[in-house]
Amino acid sequence: MLLNPTPDQLLFQQTTATFLDELVPPAVLRQLRDDPTGEPDGYWARGADLGWISPLVREEDGGGAIGEHGLVDLTLIAYEFGRHAAPGPIGPTNIVAALLSQRGGGAHTDAVASLVAGAATAAWCLTEPAPNDRLGALTNDGALEVRIDGDEVVLDGTKRPVEAAPDADFLLVTGRTGTGLTNVLVPTSTPGVTVRTLRSPELSRRYGTVEFADVRLPISAIVGAPGEAGDDVEWGLLIGRTIAAAESVGAMQAAFDMTVEWAFDRYSFGRPLSSYQALKHRFADMKSWLEAAHAIADATALAAATGDPIASDSAMAAAAFIGEYGTELAHDCVQIHGGIGVTFEHDLH
Repeated sequence: MLLNPTPDQLLFQQTTATFLDELVPPAVLRQLRDDPTGEPDGYWARGADLGWISPLVREEDGGGAIGEHGLVDLTLIAYEFGRHAAPGPIGPTNIVAALLSQRGGGAHTDAVASLVAGAATAAWCLTEPAPNDRLGALTNDGALEVRIDGDEVVLDGTKRPVEAAPDADFLLVTGRTGTGLTNVLVPTSTPGVTVRTLRSPELSRRYGTVEFADVRLPISAIVGAPGEAGDDVEWGLLIGRTIAAAESVGAMQAAFDMTVEWAFDRYSFGRPLSSYQALKHRFADMKSWLEAAHAIADATALAAATGDPIASDSAMAAAAFIGEYGTELAHDCVQIHGGIGVTFEHDLH
């Protein structure tokens, strides 16, 4: 990702790459297809030991960045997650840990410590089912409500889809309090919380529907101030979009590298596929998309990490560009591989 990573950042990235190569190669991912967690035993805790949940957490809470900016460090890990199609809630757990550490006012130190140590994972309950899927813009019946009742906070409503919910220990729930938004940290073991697993074609992620029926918690469960979480939600979304951009570029890079290698190894009519001019043109197009995707993902990471006013626009531009051309690149890679590109047994799949 970074053009000039520091030696420490490079070691951080390479250590993660080696770890993922050993623990979750494609063959293992196929075996875990129907596993409830999608991960080998002990995988997440060992990854946390490498520092996967530390970059956005304050040092006094057990975190710390490798380089100058923790979010940039995190994109190096996200890139490797994309390149390996690695399982695990790298996005949701980091977002929740960051919001609890940076915005929680020290009220959730135990939860942050367990996340950093890899003893627990977290999910962000943000998205709601249609027609309430434009959080903060609609107030239809059924939207999740957060209300204050004396010294308790009460939650009622549904969130779907929620990445990492089926195996999460903590849920950061964003709901409406009057005209504002409120974040509440909810242990999944809380009475009234029901998590139902959703089916998805995504092999490295697990999703769920989370229902809250008169869920009551001490008012200290609120993260920040009631009804004033709008800025925190925007910050969490910026982190998520930055991580997603880096992860997507990693996937693009893996598909491209695999296809270039195939084109040199595969012969047709006595010549390698790479020698045909029509394919050279397609590779040139893909290479230009890939380099541009790297550039915009890196620019977004730096802008978001430094608080640059363009960060939000850059993140949306990255989503638009990488979303379109990442998909186009993947389609081209499948087509160049031919029939084997669409088989479940091939690593490109």
